Amino acid sequence: MIQTAFLGDVVLTTPLLAALAARHGPVDVVTTPAAAPLLETHPAVRRVVPYDKRGRDRGWAGLRALARRLRAERYERAYLPHRSLRTAALALLARVPARIGFHDGWPFFYTEVRRRPSGGHEIDRLLTLAQQPAAAYAPTLHPTPEDERAAGALLAAAGIAEGAPFVAVAPGSIWGSKRWPHYGELARRLATRAAVVVVGGPEDAPLGDEIVRAVRAVAAVAAVGAVGAVNTCGTLTLRQSAALIARAGVLVTNDSAPLHVATAMGTPIVAVFGPTLPEFGFGPIKAGDVALGVAGLDCRPCSRHGPLRCPLGHHRCMRDLGPEVVAAATEEIGALHRRG
Repeated sequence: MIQTAFLGDVVLTTPLLAALAARHGPVDVVTTPAAAPLLETHPAVRRVVPYDKRGRDRGWAGLRALARRLRAERYERAYLPHRSLRTAALALLARVPARIGFHDGWPFFYTEVRRRPSGGHEIDRLLTLAQQPAAAYAPTLHPTPEDERAAGALLAAAGIAEGAPFVAVAPGSIWGSKRWPHYGELARRLATRAAVVVVGGPEDAPLGDEIVRAVRAVAAVAAVGAVGAVNTCGTLTLRQSAALIARAGVLVTNDSAPLHVATAMGTPIVAVFGPTLPEFGFGPIKAGDVALGVAGLDCRPCSRHGPLRCPLGHHRCMRDLGPEVVAAATEEIGALHRRG
């Protein structure tokens, strides 16, 4: 399988991987170096082949070099959930005799074309590539015991005891308009009830620092002592972050990769949607999970993916969703009560 899209897309492809492994045995996966660790421990995967399409493998030369490596493996079938020209060309150049892709990708390059449903969740749309019914398989990730220990050690160092309730928040997104601006105020509202743990990549560290400062300000004013708050952005690997998210009472997140990681780890979710909609197929799927957004805006949605910034300059789809609404949803989902 070739899947070199964003991290969230890779997580949502794990049900397809499970379906293919049930049919063919564990499969090899070509994916990005960033996503590779998430799949290396998956039981449906035999081997991960990193493809650094924006780095050392970029351009025509990198594509041809990888195609030669894949050709030497003599693969019989290639499944192509990522509807990109680069993916289609890679499978063709690798001379894989059976190449299965979607009708709205690059069907001229495929030997078998499957229709991709326009509606439903992306998980179910991807499963149609393996001719599987909706909900036949669910997303899963598999952190190692070492990943679990690293997550536990970080929480312990922050003073968050085993089993103590904490709220994980994921304030980042590569698409600027998807970032909800009220995470600091949300953390202040939750701070006296539960610890707050910020998750994300290195680029999200400044946002994480702001949230931690907001929690500490509450502790200082309320004189309630040390309120648990820790910024893990950039300090944990992806699998370690998945292990940490699995321990959270809830993840509050934008429409971004952590939402899908939480789905795969079975963590309750409160998801904030602004320029996009859950109906696009990327929302939470578990019973009890919550997707929030501002209704009645003529400009919403403005994009399938969310632009870098609000095209109209007001960003009301995010600004008008108040922290009190998200805090109430977090309470109703049971996140502030001891787990287990």
